[in-house]
Amino acid sequence: MALPAFNPENSSSPQVRAMRPVDLVHLAKQCLGDENLECEILRMFDRSLTTYFERLKLATSADDLHLNIHSIRGASAGVGAWTLSELAQAMENELRDGRPLTSERIDDLGIAIEEVRDFIAWMLTSRQD
Repeated sequence: MALPAFNPENSSSPQVRAMRPVDLVHLAKQCLGDENLECEILRMFDRSLTTYFERLKLATSADDLHLNIHSIRGASAGVGAWTLSELAQAMENELRDGRPLTSERIDDLGIAIEEVRDFIAWMLTSRQD
């Protein structure tokens, strides 16, 4: 079952969400604490997610599916979007094992991507204030 999209009003309650869609500690370490770089990385990651997910939905071969899922997984791991990275990894494993990806699985990935993108939008807006 898919998770609901990120809701900033509920983000402070540990009962609602055990972790944020992006591990901000990991991202800060990757960017050596440079907040401007963090924002730029988040913007690029957001664009990458959109691009690769659109390509994934249009993919007509197993190779195309794998390439786009792998790209989503790698980019997600780089910024600390662990849940998204793990979901993409599971989908890669399914493909590798010869199991077809259902439209429901792709939709689940899309929901996870939207949750991350909502969080990124919230982060970038809150850092401008």
